[in-house]
Amino acid sequence: MNDPATGALHTLFQPLQLGDIKIANRIVMAPLTRDRAGAGRTPTALMAEYYAQRADAGLIIAEATQISSEGQGYLDTPGIHSDAQVKGWRRVTDAVHACGGKMVLQLWHVGRISHTSLQLGGKAPVAPSAIRAHAKTFTAKGFELVSAPRALGAGELPRIIAEYRYAAARAMDAGFDGVEVHAANGYLIDQFLRDGANHREDAWGGSIENRTRLLYEVLSTVAKTIGGGRTGVRLSPVTPANDLYDSNPQPLFERAVARLAPLELAYVHMIEGATAGARDFAPFDFEALHRRFPGRWMVNNGYTAAMAANAIEHGRADLVAFGRPFIANPDFVQRLRSGVPLSALNPATLYGGSAEGYTDYPRHTS
Repeated sequence: MNDPATGALHTLFQPLQLGDIKIANRIVMAPLTRDRAGAGRTPTALMAEYYAQRADAGLIIAEATQISSEGQGYLDTPGIHSDAQVKGWRRVTDAVHACGGKMVLQLWHVGRISHTSLQLGGKAPVAPSAIRAHAKTFTAKGFELVSAPRALGAGELPRIIAEYRYAAARAMDAGFDGVEVHAANGYLIDQFLRDGANHREDAWGGSIENRTRLLYEVLSTVAKTIGGGRTGVRLSPVTPANDLYDSNPQPLFERAVARLAPLELAYVHMIEGATAGARDFAPFDFEALHRRFPGRWMVNNGYTAAMAANAIEHGRADLVAFGRPFIANPDFVQRLRSGVPLSALNPATLYGGSAEGYTDYPRHTS
């Protein structure tokens, strides 16, 4: 691999102003669900150690974190809606900042990708329409089929928007440098966007303008609460994750991005292709989306270091998010700098458990 000072990869290690956040390089640690929160879905000291180990990323996007109890869809995922959770996250952000890192929190409501065992009182999960996904989630029994959801009433949407606002404010209380609204991968906001899950006939469904309304309202209220320069959003226009699809995604997502442009967000985080899968997204035109957003553009999905550098050098992206390589390589950025081969992860320890396969991956020693 080339020396960053003279080689083709040098662009990855250049600093960048990301809204109100100044980052040391263009390499982002993508959000990675690991299911290791403690009692009360509270971040732990082990999580602080895990993130601090990876603080040389230009930006860490913390794992998806539910904005409310209703928003939970997987076992032992953290929240940001209680005092204990805020305190736990503060321990994490303090550890990352002490190592010189920057970190934002991904705000999450899973919608229909949940199970009654994870919902208070065993209630049904919520969704734009009462359509059950052909998908699984992680429960105390392992991976189980998701439960049938109920359709949200129109009168409930202001409450959910307020929960995003409250979660964003709590994230700042917890010491984060900003937040990323999770509007991708088949979760609640994505469910409202796409006509495969949204069959509503009211002001939150039907037309593209109506289906992009929840996305816009959430991002607008979060940006007003903590500042657009500390607010990002993640989108995944063509991924089939969690049994979600749209009959015509190109105009839908072009309009979605165009509606966000005036909010002066820190960035858009775009998943190209199938999440954690193929990058074969033709005929979808991601550049058409990029042209509609004047701010920083983050790309994700299957990038190598060379591909990432090329995308930045040719203006297709400002920064690149890497996911799974960060799991087994806490020194991922340094390995890219020095050309050291990457370690492989252990898939058996991805979800749940303790330090094994989490904080015990070694750094490279020369």
